[in-house]
Amino acid sequence: MPTSFSSRLPFGKRLLGRIEHALYGDSQRKGAMVMATPRKQLALEHLENRCVPTAVSWVSDEVLVTFRPGTAATAKSQARALVHGDMAENIFTPAMKRAGDSGIERLHLNGMGVEQAIVVLSKNPNVLFAEPNQIYTRMDISNDPYYSNGSLWGMEGDTSIAGGPVNPYGSAANQAWNAGYTGSKTVVIGIIDEGYQYTHPDLVDNVGVNPGEIPGDGIDNDGNGYVDDIYGWDFVHNDNTIYDPSENYHGTHVAGILGGKGGNGLGVAGVDWNISILSAKFLGPSGGTTANAIKAVDYFTNLKEAQHLNIVATNNSWGGGAYSQALQDAIIRAAKANILFVAAAGNSTNNNDINPVYPSSYSSLVGTPTETPATYNNVISVAALTDTGGLASFSNYGPNSVNLAAPGAGIYSTVPVNSYGSLSGTSMAAPFVTGTAALYASRYPAATAGQIRDAILLGATPTPSLTGITSTEGRLNVWSTLQIVPPVQYAKIAISDVSMVEQNIGVSPIAFTVSLAFQAPVGGVTVHWATADGTATVSNNDYIPGSGILDFAAGESSKIITVQVVGDTILEPNEYFFVNLTNPLGATILDGQGVGTILNDDAASNPLVYISDASIREGNNNTRALAFAVTLSVPASASVSIGWSTANGTALAGFDYIAAAGTLVIPAGSSKGTIVVQVIGDKVPETDEYFFVNLTSVSTFANIYDSQAKGTIINDDKGQAINEEPFDNADLVFLVADLAFLSKK
Repeated sequence: MPTSFSSRLPFGKRLLGRIEHALYGDSQRKGAMVMATPRKQLALEHLENRCVPTAVSWVSDEVLVTFRPGTAATAKSQARALVHGDMAENIFTPAMKRAGDSGIERLHLNGMGVEQAIVVLSKNPNVLFAEPNQIYTRMDISNDPYYSNGSLWGMEGDTSIAGGPVNPYGSAANQAWNAGYTGSKTVVIGIIDEGYQYTHPDLVDNVGVNPGEIPGDGIDNDGNGYVDDIYGWDFVHNDNTIYDPSENYHGTHVAGILGGKGGNGLGVAGVDWNISILSAKFLGPSGGTTANAIKAVDYFTNLKEAQHLNIVATNNSWGGGAYSQALQDAIIRAAKANILFVAAAGNSTNNNDINPVYPSSYSSLVGTPTETPATYNNVISVAALTDTGGLASFSNYGPNSVNLAAPGAGIYSTVPVNSYGSLSGTSMAAPFVTGTAALYASRYPAATAGQIRDAILLGATPTPSLTGITSTEGRLNVWSTLQIVPPVQYAKIAISDVSMVEQNIGVSPIAFTVSLAFQAPVGGVTVHWATADGTATVSNNDYIPGSGILDFAAGESSKIITVQVVGDTILEPNEYFFVNLTNPLGATILDGQGVGTILNDDAASNPLVYISDASIREGNNNTRALAFAVTLSVPASASVSIGWSTANGTALAGFDYIAAAGTLVIPAGSSKGTIVVQVIGDKVPETDEYFFVNLTSVSTFANIYDSQAKGTIINDDKGQAINEEPFDNADLVFLVADLAFLSKK
């Protein structure tokens, strides 16, 4: 029986303390905790042969589809009909049932191509994911010389690829390569370390570039404070020369592990054959400072936010000093920018639960007086594993604070100048994990940093030597990690409320903005819209009705709907009508109703009544009070009575909130009141939901200006990852279920 994830991945430990000064993993540096073979004895490594498919093939008339839990049979049938598909097989194993998954359908396509069917299905909000029914075969053999002789044991797995070497305690990166997953240049990794020899023959093809800089013009083109920071920045010497031959042995070795070029007939190959590497050099001959470490972390955060670089993670094979709030703040900022912080656990045979080691013991879930916490922990702490499956004798550990182990003993990689060498340490283990994060992001481009972290930890292979040693009690498994599909993130559509003065004659346009939470994906987004009467009606000639379809092209994020309002000179209260959004394709509706308020300009003798929207996190049980503010435009000269009642939106009375109605009285001389509705907590992962509070009547001493407020119930129950074929490991599904259970705690 597998160890339950409830015991393997305890969350909630918040560790603060001190760290022993050490530079992890580089035995050539002063203060290193472990001595490896002297550099003069390092042998040139032979890179192993790797099996790489020249093309990914699939069954020409089949796709695999997983529907969202709770999808009705009619909705599934409609989805199949859209692609002219028949269900050839319903795959629903006991393990899927235990995990709460909805199973997988194998669809037979009657004429539509696989690629087109996947595009159509992926736009359906009821579909969790759709993909080809792939065929896996061995194709070309890579020609990196050090693979075939077993020198790169850390890249091997328990399966021989084209007769290549096998080591069950390696990262199984070779299985990912064999399936065609070798990374992408669109994924960027930041190395916070020494610099690295970016001109090395095995690294030069994977050098990242700051797109905001013009090389050699002596100008800080992107305005980030660093002139000509093309490949990164040297915070030790405060210049753009990230490679100094005498100072970059450790950084170059790290770079080769995560991003050495594969299949080029040279030396080694990293976890990612294709990647973009940028450097923030803050370690020099005497180590590095906290100030420079903070600048280095923030450097990448700014690059992602300002230049929109797809920076997935930073690698941090370093440590030293006591707890620093300023450094923790920088790490939290990185988390909020969706950047993982992968850190070496340390090389002093230390229990990090008892004596925290930084930066690996930081958590972005722990806020500080100067930085609120992130919504997830972006730190991954990595121990070192030997080629026989044991925890390395030097490696730090911690059943709560260290997450998993990765190869870290006798690791061959790139070193200056244009050479190769072997080092040991948690410094070597960390880039295996960082490279896996990049590989995962290249396969699932929409995955968040939190989802990538979850996949890496869920994909860890249980290992006896790590029982009670790391939070997962497992070792890195690149191939297993790639089987964990992140929850699909559809674009979310919302429509604005808007108001205008009606005018006395003619018609005037009122514009509603329809926006996507992020840009439309490839294939675009469409949504239908139509007007509907409120207190303003078509029959009373208050506005001209309309309807249509909005079509968002790939990359677009907003559209305008225009409705014509008819002017008059009739003394009347303010009125409103609706524009409703329906039938989205390629997106889900976050706010599907826009309120158009027609402001009466023919009289204004009484105060106007407003009600404001409100939101609250639902909680896991009991009820919570959601307060709606009701305001008068000016204090009332006499008591004002306002009738109100709740109404369903996507939230349902009795399930999500308690229906209510009543009369709010605002006394003379006051302008404010409050309506309270009770929200019902639960532990069900679901989208945010909303209901309405409508102002239904008002006394003669006021006029209703805004008669409807939306109450949004913010979901705080985390969803779960699911297992994708062809990975055949029932244990993983059990772990997913346990993680989902824990996330609700």
